[in-house]
Amino acid sequence: MSDKGKQGRSSFQWNRLMAIVRKEFLQIRRDPASLAIALAMPLLMLLLFGYAVNTDVDHLSMGVWDQAKTAQSRELVQNLTNTGYFDERYQVEGYGELQGLMDSGQIKVGLVIPRDYSKALDTRQPVDVQVLVDGTDPNAARTALANAQLILQNRAMEEQQAQLSAEGLGNVQIPIQVQARVLYNPNMKSLLFNIPALIGLIMQNVTAILTAFAIVRERERGTMEQLIVTPVRPSELIVGKLTPYVLIGMFSFVLVLAAGTAWFGVPVKGSVGLLLILSLLFLVTALAIGILISTVAKTQLQAMQMAFAFILPSVLLSGFIFPRETMPLVIQWIGAVIPLTYFLEILRGIFLKGIGIGQLWQDTVSLAIFAVLFCTVAVLRFRKRLD
Repeated sequence: MSDKGKQGRSSFQWNRLMAIVRKEFLQIRRDPASLAIALAMPLLMLLLFGYAVNTDVDHLSMGVWDQAKTAQSRELVQNLTNTGYFDERYQVEGYGELQGLMDSGQIKVGLVIPRDYSKALDTRQPVDVQVLVDGTDPNAARTALANAQLILQNRAMEEQQAQLSAEGLGNVQIPIQVQARVLYNPNMKSLLFNIPALIGLIMQNVTAILTAFAIVRERERGTMEQLIVTPVRPSELIVGKLTPYVLIGMFSFVLVLAAGTAWFGVPVKGSVGLLLILSLLFLVTALAIGILISTVAKTQLQAMQMAFAFILPSVLLSGFIFPRETMPLVIQWIGAVIPLTYFLEILRGIFLKGIGIGQLWQDTVSLAIFAVLFCTVAVLRFRKRLD
């Protein structure tokens, strides 16, 4: 064979790449279940998890033991329920009933108003109002306790002001006035924080799982032998298998993005064009991870197990649920090698803050490094031979 012929067989050729792309599209068309997973599953998961993953704590069921049974005690209960954090579900006549309701999970908060509550207010004497909180869920317990204490303190100040005004002493001026302002998410809705992250997590999981079967499927179907006898290079095979899933993944991402903004009302404050470009970079990274898994796994079952072994740490360590700043330093280092960590910063930055590439360039560079790294390792791992 001439040197020119050898060079043609050893160098990267676009016609061989396009042949692999066409072959992969044909396989996808013959496997409608995989195509349905790629397109419908992200939408279904977004709708499901969009409602399920909610860290807002409100409308906690409350049982009340009002021993005073006066207008002032009822007003106190009304102050709590008017905030929306507490719903009065039961009126009880003793600690035993409160304990039973809390044991069975029917209430999360118990309020005990003493018999001498109104008398103590009239005589300006201190009075103890007891708040019982179910602490099995620490997040809900902390929120309930903090809100109850704040509401009761405000109520105490109102009573004190009313009494001083009645005695002609005027209003007591509070020396420190707090002017608080919440940026980016003024109402502090967890939905605005969770939906962008859910979009990234869902797209990573679906695309990584799809491509995790790409080479394993060839091996199990016996078509790997056909690829072995062709002049297709490992780089051409990897890129050829990635390309259809990149296109399908981007189409699916646009659908999920539209659903997240239209259905859940989460606006994109930044550039949609920049979001699409950086999402393409992340999809290539996630798909390359799936291809890498596919080159290591021997069977589709192994590929599935390895994919899930990657997905779980990415959920816990990327900042999707828990703030990374509160994690031990070693755990933060582990989370730093997960591409989703950087994509979540990009998503939340563009969605909530409206920032651009000037603030996101470090996360973008990190994603680009991961994309090149995983694609390169996948090519090096692939061998055109049966193991």
